[in-house]
Amino acid sequence: MKNIETCGAHGLHKETVENVKKSILKDETINDLAMFFKVFGDPTRIKIMYALYLGEMCVCDIATSLHLSQSAASHQLRTLKTARLVKYRREGKAIYYSLDDDHVIKVLEQGISHITHI
Repeated sequence: MKNIETCGAHGLHKETVENVKKSILKDETINDLAMFFKVFGDPTRIKIMYALYLGEMCVCDIATSLHLSQSAASHQLRTLKTARLVKYRREGKAIYYSLDDDHVIKVLEQGISHITHI
């Protein structure tokens, strides 16, 4: 059996360990954060969020722009709404979608910046 990688130090860094123990997020927060990032893990949802980053759109426009069925676009929008990444407004019979707030915009921009930086 292989040895598990171990710390080469001669003892724990007590101050560091105690700081982490005191500051670690609650399990519920960690789980919510993991689910938040999991939603970003789907290429179709990223495409939809990027389209909405460019401007407010109805489901028909989203589906047509991204070569999706309206059903597929609606399904992904439902997931994005549940995760509070997308919001909507009704204008007559039409429903328009947009990114929920500046936090979502910043996460998307930061992700794009990280992936495309040299």
